[in-house]
Amino acid sequence: MTFTDESKPKQPDKSLGDLFGDLSSEFTDLLRAQLELAKVELRSEARKAGETARFFGGAAIAAYMALVLLSFAIGFGLATVMNAGWAFLIVGTAYAVAAVILFLLGRERARNVNPVPQQTIDSVKEDVKWARQNLT
Repeated sequence: MTFTDESKPKQPDKSLGDLFGDLSSEFTDLLRAQLELAKVELRSEARKAGETARFFGGAAIAAYMALVLLSFAIGFGLATVMNAGWAFLIVGTAYAVAAVILFLLGRERARNVNPVPQQTIDSVKEDVKWARQNLT
């Protein structure tokens, strides 16, 4: 088993200025790597969001068509027991109420969206903390 002598400098031939220069250079490289990680993370999340949006878009079109056809079916069904104008007014009002409720729920959820790359921010904070500890 080999032990290293902690009392000896790891790079005895370098001056303190050179060591700080190396530390500064390595820290700059680290920050560049963190920035690249953030870019990769954002691109990946954007790609996933785009794919998800396409599925939701297709589902929305199909749901819209179903809603239109079912609305006519409900309206014509109600028209057999009441005036057609009142029947379609009832159907339209029900959809207006549903639209308001969905809008309010969507607005509340939109407030909770966090587009910040949290993993990268946490990593940079750890790197800064590490650098501060090694400089003292």
